[in-house]
Amino acid sequence: MNRVETITTNPGVPPVPMTGIWRTIRGYILWSYERGTVQYDVMVTLILLFIFLAPHWVNFNDKPVQHNPHPSGVVVLPDGQGGLIYQVEGPAVSGQDDGAIRSELLRIIEPISGAVSITSYEPVRDRYGHVQNYRVWVRRQ
Repeated sequence: MNRVETITTNPGVPPVPMTGIWRTIRGYILWSYERGTVQYDVMVTLILLFIFLAPHWVNFNDKPVQHNPHPSGVVVLPDGQGGLIYQVEGPAVSGQDDGAIRSELLRIIEPISGAVSITSYEPVRDRYGHVQNYRVWVRRQ
């Protein structure tokens, strides 16, 4: 069977080769161009432009969440034997007896280190006898 193609054109307007345009679009979508060709360079350039310029115009909502487990300052120091010493600010602990101090220290340290048990702690005092901070030795459970 013979196929007959009908092309309708407006007088004075040159026909647009749609098959060539669709072939180019299909080549871009299927990534069928070899490296080193102009089409390949155009695709890579468009991808790089999207990567570097899209964050200025598109809100991806990818900001990190501010997570402060406890408002007190905690410093983690190595103890020289493979363990860690947690140094907690003195005003963050208001307990007076040993049990209350241990529970408050655990409440401050556990969000940082996970499940631990306190092996020992020592208050660090200034020359007037006020507690400046606590040094806490912990063991993982």
